Amino acid sequence: MNRRNFLRTVALTGAAFSLKESDAMSILSQSFDSANAANAYDLVAVMGGEPEAMFRKAIAEIGGMSKFISRGDKVVVKPNIGWDQPIEMAANTNPKLIAEIIKQCFDAGAKEVTVFDHTCDNWRKCYANSGIEEAAKAAGAKVVPGDQESYYKTVSIPNGKSLKTTKIHQAIVDCDKWINVPVLKNHGGAQLTISMKNHMGIVWDRGYFHANDLQQCIADICSYEKPAVLNVVDAYRLMKTSGPRGKSEADVVLSKGLFMSQDIVAVDTAAANFFNQVREMPLEKVSHIGKAQELKLGTMDLGSLNIKRVRI
Repeated sequence: MNRRNFLRTVALTGAAFSLKESDAMSILSQSFDSANAANAYDLVAVMGGEPEAMFRKAIAEIGGMSKFISRGDKVVVKPNIGWDQPIEMAANTNPKLIAEIIKQCFDAGAKEVTVFDHTCDNWRKCYANSGIEEAAKAAGAKVVPGDQESYYKTVSIPNGKSLKTTKIHQAIVDCDKWINVPVLKNHGGAQLTISMKNHMGIVWDRGYFHANDLQQCIADICSYEKPAVLNVVDAYRLMKTSGPRGKSEADVVLSKGLFMSQDIVAVDTAAANFFNQVREMPLEKVSHIGKAQELKLGTMDLGSLNIKRVRI
């Protein structure tokens, strides 16, 4: 990456690992402070805080939770809980972030909030050792399993290229709104796990994805008729290698970031650029992002968006 592109990436994502703080803030000011504050932000990036504090700042900047959740809504909050790993391994979404999102859903008037994932490891161990089950229940949410095919309903994916039908968890099918909360990490097959890849936790037959163009199927599932009303990328801890499960804490960087947008393509593009500052990962390799743009699910052109960047 040449210097010009690097500085642009820093400005768009807040990834200032190799710059002095004063230089980084100057660049960010030039990019973000010129945005028209009267307009709603398309994407918010927050750096430097704890998970719950970064979410509170991001949701306030993007318009508040009541912009997305209405009184009486049945809401699903969908984290990544796929792996029997502790919080420090960054294999799963941070439980503090999930608890804060649930709390704000209820504050906005949600009737109920449900949390689930179709896990890769034993679901009971994943739910417990990730810390998410305890945190979600303490915040008032229902936590349900995803380990039986009977929990899933066949749906059509009419705009999909490789995926035309699939079975999606009934909690998603029946909810009024859902919020997608992935953790940003390396993935051996998809290259990165972000918002789009997190959709594989709402489907039953993930084997079909791996056997029929994984990258295209990831893009296809995101064209399901009920998209998430909000995508919140947890980059508090970032698994830079050995994903998606991780092998040791040496695989993890304490990066303290969060990205938020309704545009799933834009938020994954920003998060991927952020990851690229820790470990080289060209967007071309994470091809489901471009494929989703081809399906008109969002834009990779971050320069066309009104973006707010905040450092706590």
